[in-house]
Amino acid sequence: MTTLPRLLFAAISTTLLHTTPALAQETWPARPVRLVVPFPPGGGTDIVARALGDTLAQRLKQPLVVDNKPGASTIIGADAVAKAAPDGYTLLVSGSTTFTVNPALRSKLPYDAARDLAPIGLIARAPLLLVVQSGSPWKTLGDLIAAAKARPGSISCANFGPGSAPQLAGGLLGLAAGIEMLDVPYKGSAAALSDLIGGQVQVAIDTAAAAAPHVRSGKLRALAVIGSVRSAMLPEVPTVTELKLPEAVFDGWYAVAAPGRADAALRQRIERELKAALGDPALQARIRAQGMEPVFVGGDALKPLIEAELARYRMLAHRAKIVVD
Repeated sequence: MTTLPRLLFAAISTTLLHTTPALAQETWPARPVRLVVPFPPGGGTDIVARALGDTLAQRLKQPLVVDNKPGASTIIGADAVAKAAPDGYTLLVSGSTTFTVNPALRSKLPYDAARDLAPIGLIARAPLLLVVQSGSPWKTLGDLIAAAKARPGSISCANFGPGSAPQLAGGLLGLAAGIEMLDVPYKGSAAALSDLIGGQVQVAIDTAAAAAPHVRSGKLRALAVIGSVRSAMLPEVPTVTELKLPEAVFDGWYAVAAPGRADAALRQRIERELKAALGDPALQARIRAQGMEPVFVGGDALKPLIEAELARYRMLAHRAKIVVD
């Protein structure tokens, strides 16, 4: 090859090298997008992901397939996304367990949450409920606290396992109220609430999306919202703030993330689509029907929120002696 053809070849190769990523971003998505949900079907995260996927599929003209990867307090699903190709075709839909609780409580994760997951946007706020069986003798949170103080460690409380948001919320409640309950871990809402209804456990901390339908049907009784704002789905249920336990506040939320190595321009494209989807009244109605509040907070604004929660949860977990690993 002569000098001139070599120079032309090098110039063309360099041009293609720099333009190919831009072309890939412009055509995203050219095939189905996988939404990884780190919980079994039927829980709050799954419900939000499927509603969001339906709306995005209409906008993007491509299927959005929900892939449930439950286990290890969202670590299995989050790890799958952290290690996925950063091309926009594998996204994570998860709650604050993944983004703040696990990093706050666990010193050993198979990924670095801050480096390997790139938050794209917060899409919904979701309160947690403290619920008991409808036939339980405890009518109020005060009743439960009195019973737990009388029999420390004897009342069983279902949650999503060590390091999960409900487990941390239970620990914060115990710290604020001066009680200790027996943690019973489950992989997701369906099994936990089924056992609560069946009497295998006495208390559960779960999302309003999952628990509220059972409260409305009369199978469960909600004693408190473990958060600072009442649930629109069960507006009669008081918050722990109203019940004079502000240290027990845990405000749950759901967000979408991409692999941390995803290109900034691609993340911005996905963020624009998420924001547009959350502006759809039909999607907002579906989210509100599950007791959640549809909101949108972009990736740049979400990062300081995550950092603030991380600091608070680390401090409170230390005080409550919640140790995971």
